[in-house]
Amino acid sequence: MKKVLVTLFCLWLGLPWGGKAQDDIYRMELGGGVGGCFYLGDANSKPFAHLGAMGSVVARYIFNPRMAIKGNLALGHISGETGKDFFPENAGSGDADGGRPGVAHFKRNVIDFGAQFEFNFWGYGIGRGYEGYSRITPYMLIGAGLTLAPKPVQADAGFNIPVGVGVKFKVRPRLNIGFEWSMRFTTTDRLDVSNMDGVILHDPYGVKSGGFKNKDCYSFTMLSVTYDLFPKCVNCNNIKYVF
Repeated sequence: MKKVLVTLFCLWLGLPWGGKAQDDIYRMELGGGVGGCFYLGDANSKPFAHLGAMGSVVARYIFNPRMAIKGNLALGHISGETGKDFFPENAGSGDADGGRPGVAHFKRNVIDFGAQFEFNFWGYGIGRGYEGYSRITPYMLIGAGLTLAPKPVQADAGFNIPVGVGVKFKVRPRLNIGFEWSMRFTTTDRLDVSNMDGVILHDPYGVKSGGFKNKDCYSFTMLSVTYDLFPKCVNCNNIKYVF
């Protein structure tokens, strides 16, 4: 009996009571991305017109193969011009036409710092611990962030709401590439505030705005590369995520 108890005790010690995992699931991804950036506002109303460059540092915290939180620190270049469109130099004038037509243009950088919740349409992953999941998945995102527009144009800042879609692909068990398009809806109407000619673009048509209404926005189209970090333990006994 004593030998039986000792044998059972040894077997009990050998069981993986949370200290050892059967497979590895990774907690985070870290990497970067590059792509294009355009702005929509008083000096541009056409998507992908006046396209500039952007770059970003990307980090993801992975909750499970379907859900993640992505943080980003991005720098983008935006520009715009009114061209031949009618642009009142003084929307508050007493003229019937709303002021004299003018031409305005601007160029500047924006800094974007924020986080987005990502939902994968399919369970994402390959290799040990990801049996039954896919190495490619489309996803959608929504989040919150801060937009900073430094000088030489008049400095400005505002909050933003990013909304977008993308697709991820695992080249290797720990190496990911992604393609993502998102719009950043901001609370500021001064990203296009002025140019070298001194023409003010803030509220040029005299249309009152509030919150996110009648404000500037910009878009990121980004190709990213990330690497999985920090494996976390998964309980044994073939426990898997179920969705």
